[in-house]
Amino acid sequence: MKLNPDITISIIDKNHKRETLFSSKATKNSDYLRREQRKPESHIRLPFSRDADRILHSMAYTRYIDKTQVFYLVNNDHITHRVLHVQLVSKIAKTIGRALGLNEDLIEAISLGHDIGHVPCGHVGEKILSKLCEKHNVGKFFHNVQAIQFLDVIEDKDLTIQVLDGILCHNGEVHDKCIKPEGKRDWDSFDDKVKKIQAEKDVMPMSYEGCVVRFADNIAYLGRDLQDAIEIGLITDDIKQKYPKICKDLFRLSSCKEVNWIILDTLAKDIINNSYPDEKDEISFSDEVAQCVNELKKFNKEYIYNNRILHEQDWKIEYMFEFLFNCFLKDVEEENKQSVIFKNMIEPEWISEEYKKSVKPAELVRDYLAGMTDRYFNNVFRSLVIPNDIVTDFNTRVELHGIGGSS
Repeated sequence: MKLNPDITISIIDKNHKRETLFSSKATKNSDYLRREQRKPESHIRLPFSRDADRILHSMAYTRYIDKTQVFYLVNNDHITHRVLHVQLVSKIAKTIGRALGLNEDLIEAISLGHDIGHVPCGHVGEKILSKLCEKHNVGKFFHNVQAIQFLDVIEDKDLTIQVLDGILCHNGEVHDKCIKPEGKRDWDSFDDKVKKIQAEKDVMPMSYEGCVVRFADNIAYLGRDLQDAIEIGLITDDIKQKYPKICKDLFRLSSCKEVNWIILDTLAKDIINNSYPDEKDEISFSDEVAQCVNELKKFNKEYIYNNRILHEQDWKIEYMFEFLFNCFLKDVEEENKQSVIFKNMIEPEWISEEYKKSVKPAELVRDYLAGMTDRYFNNVFRSLVIPNDIVTDFNTRVELHGIGGSS
């Protein structure tokens, strides 16, 4: 059904008026760039809004639901999974972006897609898979590059370069006090950024919207990871006494129960205060807050991310990854078309035909493992190692249908 012409004109006029409120830093909707432009743009959904919808409806986004954030062996429904994290990033980034007069549609699309490349078992799984990829000569694994692989290659969503660039250039591992956009609006520049990341160099987004999402990623996990660690008892009363003094003073960590809210509110307002005038060519924290963020990251790394309790079973996870990688690589090389990797990475219609024709065996295995949810990863391993009762074998095979299992 086509829109009434009068309504179409009205929508175009409203969109134009909305864009006149943008900051001079903002990415204009008319600046979008796609690889192919297979369909005409919609008057109802502007280009970056359409990208957000394409990401939401991707198979890769669906699998966020059972991908863990930090605590991958914890049975607690109140801790953060990826699907919640990306929504938090989107909300925080849009709040900052709205205050700065940026393009919220672009911010939303980047936020929702930024962690799609994450593998089962969080960052531990990523490190293990990276070693296996190097061993099999397909290069180191980077979840931001893998996100591009899923959205731009495997599912071939024809997203704009601005969205793909923002996803590629997010990096929650580093500490930024200020960020300035870099890179040109062309595909050669984008491909060059991919190569730099694969060479372990950090790169910045081409848009201010991408810069805001990069900050929001850090803001979203800093307080939330601390809250989750308190929730499961990893941060105890004696450890709380070791909070950095600057963080105690700024965030009132020692007494405030709403620690996550205080951190979010403080950091978001600080970025707005320090990035507001259009004349400023960067998105930034103040000196004091940047120092505080750095200290809190160090604290979280020591008492949460590197906590020995979380890593006591890493050797089992490493064994599972290696077993599955070798098993599926053998299936691909021997063209065992009864293997689930063929059923889930070659047969589905939603997977790009170009990808199917050009992918190498080890790359196919990498992509399959990276796309798994935590639960599906465990189920596939069990199905290949532990014999099934004949009576339940059919149900097991049904559950293993699809890259993310039955989730």
